[in-house]
Amino acid sequence: MLRRTLLLLTMLAGLLLIAWSGWHNLRQSRSVLHLRPEDRVDLVPDTTSTASSSASSTTTQSSPLRGKPAPAFALADLDGHTVSLNDFKGRPLLINFWGTYCAPCKIEMPWLQEFSKKYSSSGFEIIGITYDAEVGKQTIARDTQQLGVTYPILLSDAKAEKDYLSGTDALPMSFYVDKAGKVIEVSAGLGSKDQLESLVKETIAAGNE
Repeated sequence: MLRRTLLLLTMLAGLLLIAWSGWHNLRQSRSVLHLRPEDRVDLVPDTTSTASSSASSTTTQSSPLRGKPAPAFALADLDGHTVSLNDFKGRPLLINFWGTYCAPCKIEMPWLQEFSKKYSSSGFEIIGITYDAEVGKQTIARDTQQLGVTYPILLSDAKAEKDYLSGTDALPMSFYVDKAGKVIEVSAGLGSKDQLESLVKETIAAGNE
C-alpha cells in the first residue's frame, strides 16, 4: 500500500513538473511576441561576410539610374537651409541614403567621412540623405556628431526617394555621380572599405576622361 502511494505521488509530481514547464515556455513565447516596437530590429542588407569578394559581386546594385543624369533635388539640411544637386555641379559626388536605425550605415559613414577629406583636393564631395526624417533633426544631428560626420546631411522627401530608390528599401544606398552629373555606379548594403574607396576613385577619374 505504501509503495503504491509513493508511486502515485511520484507520477503526480512528474505531471505537475510537465505542466509547469509547458506554462513557463508559453509565457516566454508570449513575451517575445509582444515586444515593444522600439525593441524590434529592422534588417537591412549587410554584405560584410562577403567583403573579400569583388565590388561588382557584393556592393554594386542594378539601377535604372546607372549611366543617366542624377535626378535633381532640393532638400533641407539640419540647419533648415536648402541644398540642391545643382550646388555640386562640376564636382564628383557621392549621394548616400542612410537611416539612424541602420547599423551598416553607421559602420560605413566614418569611412565616407575619411574619403571626403582624403579626396577633397580632387573636388570630391559627399551628401548624406537621411531616410528617416521623422525621428527629428536632434536625433539625426546627435548620431552624425557621434560618428564624426561633417559632410552635409539632408532630410529626404518623397520625390527624392522615388527618383533614387525606385521602390527598394535597402540601406545604405549610394549613388556615384561624375563631374558631368551622370550616375556611373550604384551600391547597396555594406561592402568593404576598400571597395567603397575604389568606387570613389572611379567616380573622380570618370570626370577626367
